[in-house]
This record gives sequence, structure tokens and C-alpha cells, in this order.
Amino acid sequence: MFIKRGGLAIFWLDESLVFPSHEFANEDGILALGGDLSVERLLLAYSHGIFPWYNEGEPIIWWSLPVRFVLYLNEFKIDRTLKKFLKKNPYRVTFDQDFSRVIQNCKEIRSETGTWITEDMKKAYVKLYQEGYAHSVEVWQDQELVGGLYGVSFGKYFCGESMFTRKNNASKIALIFLSQRLQELGFQFIDCQVETPHLVRMGAKNIPREDFLALLKAAISS
Repeated sequence: MFIKRGGLAIFWLDESLVFPSHEFANEDGILALGGDLSVERLLLAYSHGIFPWYNEGEPIIWWSLPVRFVLYLNEFKIDRTLKKFLKKNPYRVTFDQDFSRVIQNCKEIRSETGTWITEDMKKAYVKLYQEGYAHSVEVWQDQELVGGLYGVSFGKYFCGESMFTRKNNASKIALIFLSQRLQELGFQFIDCQVETPHLVRMGAKNIPREDFLALLKAAISS
């Protein structure tokens, strides 16, 4: 249902598994409020290009951004300095070996400046991992977890949620290995959601919502 807030009509979710059309998103990309973080609702959201992003104490905020930040895998850029670092082979990289610790590290590092990874969000994405829809990349130095990332994936769609680093270039290494793995599996792009400077340097760019939704439709039907 729609409610009035600040003179604007905002869609408020109830227990029904439904989202409004993207055309109802406001200029910032807020589409709806409320609902829950069940596996079923999260998969419905991601399959329609919608994701949750909110702070502790707020209702769940669901976003459909007017522009989407996307990394096309065939446009991935690795600068000369990082290539030299890679040749040293300083880390060991694994996939889906410690999802809970990866998301916890992302939560802890981002809590220093404010984080959307609430305890409820963490529990929800761990459940997605247990159901096979969320994945992690771990970067190790000896037995220490020094970096990583996690995201949601189905079909040939991967949406990166968050990453962390505790040693030099560790999160970048995670992204490089993820990109290589996804290319091997026939993926075309990574949905990075919101622009960040270091991902711009690695080749990611903003595209209109309509173009992103077309990419998403093709990816999840593959």
C-alpha cells in the first residue's frame, strides 16, 4: 500500500511478496519501505533489480537506483602496480569457505563510518548463503583472513554487496579472482550497485536503470 511521508507517496510492504513498479521509485531510487528479509523476498527483489540498504533502527529501505554501477568483465582494468603485486603471489584465495567471517569483517570495518550491515542483514545473507544464493571470496595470508567480499548470485547474475581488506590490496585481489571465475562461468558483468572511486579505476561505470534491467533479465534467464 502507499503511505504519505513528507508530502510524498511511498509504497509500504506488508507480508505479500510483491514490489511496486520501478517507475514508483523517487529521484534518489527509494522504491519501498518495510517488509522483511526472508530468502523469498530477497530473491524476488534481486531478480527485479531491487536491493535493501538501510541503517539500524530504520524500516527496511528497498532501492531501485536511477543509474546502476556495473563492471563489465571484459572491461576490467588491472593497473601496472597491482599486476606487479599479483606476481608476488602474496595471498591464497578461496571461494565459499568462510562466508560468515567475511560478512562479519565487512560489518566490523564499515561500522567505523556507519554500516548498512545490521545484525538482521547479516543473518539474512548467511541464510541466503546456506540456500546457495550468496557467495564469498576469501583472501588469506597464511591462516589469517585478510580480505574478501560477498554477494548474491543466480543464473549468470552476480551482485556484489560488500568487501573488506586488512592487508595491502587484499580486497582488490578478491575482486580479480572473482572476475576471473565469473568469466570462466560465462558471466558478463558484476552489479556493483553504487559508485566507488576504486571500482571506477578498475573499469566500472554507471548505466541507466533501463539498460541495467535488460542486462539483468538476460543474465538470470541464462
